[in-house]
Amino acid sequence: MHPLVNIAVSAARSAGNFIMKYYERSDQLQIERKAKNDFVTQVDRGAEQEIIRLIRKAYPQHAILAEESGASGDNEVTWIIDPLDGTTNFLHGIPHFAVSIGIEVRGKLEHGVIYAPCTQDLYVASNGSGATLNNRRMRVSQCKEMERALIGTGVPLREEYLDRYTPMLRNIAANTAGIRRAGSAALDLAYVAAGRLDGYWEFNLKPWDIAAGIVMVQEAGGIVRSLDGSDDVLKHGHILATTLKLGDELTQLLR
Repeated sequence: MHPLVNIAVSAARSAGNFIMKYYERSDQLQIERKAKNDFVTQVDRGAEQEIIRLIRKAYPQHAILAEESGASGDNEVTWIIDPLDGTTNFLHGIPHFAVSIGIEVRGKLEHGVIYAPCTQDLYVASNGSGATLNNRRMRVSQCKEMERALIGTGVPLREEYLDRYTPMLRNIAANTAGIRRAGSAALDLAYVAAGRLDGYWEFNLKPWDIAAGIVMVQEAGGIVRSLDGSDDVLKHGHILATTLKLGDELTQLLR
């Protein structure tokens, strides 16, 4: 395992342990509303601080881009962190949330770690080295027929995307085996990589939501595209992740 990944795994597990101390104790938390349908607690911040502490201990000069504390540092290596992806699920006692850590080297995504503390599932991927779930190699789905495909999504938080999203939802519902909206972009991407979902799309995500998952899907043999045709999915955040076999047909359904 790459030294950077070793630190990312340790940091993700440590943050996950911190998060689980507060799971199903939301009545004891201070909840702040950052925006419509977007919440933050001291658990998000505490988990992020734990991740940053462990990164800084090993690599004090590396740059960090984190959901709650923003960007810091200037280095060829950037750690892209979501300490608790699926905060709303966490607050409602729904066991579907994750720690997500992506690592960018000289402007290219190289490594990704996603840890689901409720199940203790650990997803790891490195560019050119494949992707694993709990140390076992994982691959995207072998589904060939769209009517048998199960597709994940996220409902846009901003109303400006709803008019574009609604016809997509209708098309996917009419042409696939079903749609799942689980509430964690990082885990949705991990599920595509593991073959649990056959595809996933969502608008307006942030780099920390998808950085690790992009590496995960690509290294598991899948494809990641931008819904708006741009080359930089990480920057624009309109993402489609699926398999080579379903990619073109799914892209057409989402137009």
